[in-house]
Amino acid sequence: MALTIDYFVSLNSPWTHLGAARFTALAAKHGGDVRIFPVDFGAIFAATGGLPLPRRSPQRQAYRMQELARWRDYLKIPIILKPRHFPANETLAAHAVIALREAGEPAKALALAHRVLKALWEEEGNTADPALLATLAEEVGAGGEALIARAAAPGWAELRARETEAAIARGVFGAPSYVVGDEIFWGQDRIDLLARRLAIG
Repeated sequence: MALTIDYFVSLNSPWTHLGAARFTALAAKHGGDVRIFPVDFGAIFAATGGLPLPRRSPQRQAYRMQELARWRDYLKIPIILKPRHFPANETLAAHAVIALREAGEPAKALALAHRVLKALWEEEGNTADPALLATLAEEVGAGGEALIARAAAPGWAELRARETEAAIARGVFGAPSYVVGDEIFWGQDRIDLLARRLAIG
């Protein structure tokens, strides 16, 4: 029987972007039912002891840049290490992804989240811009301007906040997190271990 994978993402996270294609392929291979949750990692960090990037020590920030460059070269994914619009305000994009998921279109929700990340990390797009988000939504067949108008409705913020609290309660603390039952696989460098778990069924 196919497993459900709860996929907790930040639409600012380079690590989520670096794992996106491999995760999508892995889930498809195993017939996994992916539920995407673009939660608020600012709130998650505050609750779990994490620090936003500007508040981390110089040593940790420097190591992060080394790791990004290593993974970029290893995976041959042409990310820009310091994109112009990072960090973007991801609220509207997150609400658009949630709106698609809640409309029963999980594949489009996943595709839009990954397209937003590519725009930020490979194309230096301002992913807080409603016009750009509409273009990206159109590219993945998700309704363009109509979706972005829906995403501006006030109810999505409350749902996202509830889902953020639920993520904290489940033990999520970093992005991306792939959760199967009670097992959390944190980081795109855990995809091989996730693959072993999905193979068990």
